[in-house]
Amino acid sequence: MSDPDDDLVRNPPSLVDYLHLRAASGLTPRTPAQGEGAVAGSWCWSVVRHGDRAVAMGRVIGDGGWYFHIADMATLPEHQGRGLGRWVLADLLAQIEQVAPPEPYVTLMADAPGRRLYESMGFVETAPRSLGMRLETRRAPQA
Repeated sequence: MSDPDDDLVRNPPSLVDYLHLRAASGLTPRTPAQGEGAVAGSWCWSVVRHGDRAVAMGRVIGDGGWYFHIADMATLPEHQGRGLGRWVLADLLAQIEQVAPPEPYVTLMADAPGRRLYESMGFVETAPRSLGMRLETRRAPQA
């Protein structure tokens, strides 16, 4: 469970916290330039702060009308198992519900560690109706 020193805020983490949370939680590390775009270009955020440090986060990208994609769900390993991911996800969904018209389309990519949480919050697989796909990039990452 969350601890009294945990606060949920709706502003983005610092770039340093964003990059650290991604890497430390097992998500693919990103460059500072990529992180800057994520921090500045998201539709909404939900971040759990423990003292002065971000320990869990999630964000939504989308058009603010009917399409919303949840991304960057991450919790530092030493804070996992306390319900922080559920707290973040519930808050993101509440933010969507506050502004979306009836029946918004809410998506996410579910890595194995998060699938139980997402299913418990009402997410279902889209296959065979649709299947998530990504463009395989062919250029080397910039240093």
